[in-house]
Amino acid sequence: MYDLKSVTKQYRRGKETVDALAGVDLTIGDGDRLVIQGPTGGGKSTLLQMLGGLDRPTSGSVELDGTDLAKLSETKLTNVRSENIGFVFQSFNLIPTLTAQENVETALVPLKVKVKERRERAAAALESVGLAERLGHLPAELSGGQQQRVAIARALVKQPKVLLADEPTGNLDESMRDEIMDVLETMWKEYGLTFIMVTHDSAIAKKAPRVATIRKGRITVKENANS
Repeated sequence: MYDLKSVTKQYRRGKETVDALAGVDLTIGDGDRLVIQGPTGGGKSTLLQMLGGLDRPTSGSVELDGTDLAKLSETKLTNVRSENIGFVFQSFNLIPTLTAQENVETALVPLKVKVKERRERAAAALESVGLAERLGHLPAELSGGQQQRVAIARALVKQPKVLLADEPTGNLDESMRDEIMDVLETMWKEYGLTFIMVTHDSAIAKKAPRVATIRKGRITVKENANS
């Protein structure tokens, strides 16, 4: 699925050059579940952005199914994201003026799915995350956990190969965190997804099959025997 070779990412901070990623090599197979951890500013979110085609490396290659995302045109990269990659963020990123169902439907618009099918698939996706009774609710009428469920449904409604999650439980309390993780783990198993998640939460990391730790742009990966 993913094959990263010698990936670097440099930023300018005033007169200084900062290495967000410093020669990362990483392989992630189909159906893998990987948690990414590390200190703030260590490169976690930068790596996730590379995997999602949201940013390009300064050097190195980021291959998804044999295609180097770094070499694609913006149009082709947008198509890859629209068709193959679902995103879930800490801040939900829901459109406040749209209902839960309409928010989920937005993921299908770039794929030119017809209106009737969009509605049906969005309703089914919301039902799969336990929100069948909330289709017509606006984000402000939903709890934080319910909003994150809408965001998960939006990510999965297009049936992606990859699900990328950046601190998806960061704004939730402990009980809601566990609920959301149950939903994500269930979706990972049922859909056969490749699931990659950035989190600062060690309790979540302990349950993951593989954990990648990034410090100062460098990565180490370990297997969790008890996951």
